[in-house]
Amino acid sequence: MLDLLAFGSSGWGDELLGGAAMTLAVAVSSFLLGLLFGSAGAAAKLSYSLFLRGAAEVYTTVVRGIPELLVIYLLFFGGGNMLQAVAGVFGYEGFIQPNAFTVGVVAVGLISGAYSTEVIRGAVQSVPHGQIEAARACGMGRWLILRRILVPQTLRFALPGLGNVWQLTLKDTSLISVTALAEIMRMAHVASGSTRQPFLFYATAAVLYLLLTTLSTVVFERAEQRAMRGVRRA
Repeated sequence: MLDLLAFGSSGWGDELLGGAAMTLAVAVSSFLLGLLFGSAGAAAKLSYSLFLRGAAEVYTTVVRGIPELLVIYLLFFGGGNMLQAVAGVFGYEGFIQPNAFTVGVVAVGLISGAYSTEVIRGAVQSVPHGQIEAARACGMGRWLILRRILVPQTLRFALPGLGNVWQLTLKDTSLISVTALAEIMRMAHVASGSTRQPFLFYATAAVLYLLLTTLSTVVFERAEQRAMRGVRRA
């Protein structure tokens, strides 16, 4: 059985490692995209505009309220139609089908962004308002307050929640195997079907995910410790 996990033409080891690299690439891209969506969503929820608050509320409610797999299906099967409709307005009549990597990143990024929105919003609201008032009293402008006070403090408060969002994002990448993208679950499925050893390859996939999540936990714990330097603890 171990020969099946060997590298080279005799085993599936290199394919599984390639799948792990693809999983990591999708997870990082989706997480960064989710941070953009989350920052925009949090800003909208904290704005004075009723329209922006309503739009952000609809986004987080819908995305968090339906299964993640359904989000992927909607984008995979409906994304091409939407792009063709937009392209048709400009006179393009050809067939458009987004590739699996793009669909996976956007879909998982939307999911990640919905959860990041609430994490970032809560972190912003945790920043003591007195610090903002003191900065204004010192003559700081809006962008200087944002750069020196709001963003560093928000990041410190948001890191534990964003660590959880990252773990969720990393595991959600397994769902995009339905688009035939060669990530961990897809390669484990192909290998198990080819060798008729499903337990071996799915167990290997579990080990790879566990390694990635354990390493991620260590990285975020170190980041939290660094962010908390100089902060008085009770």
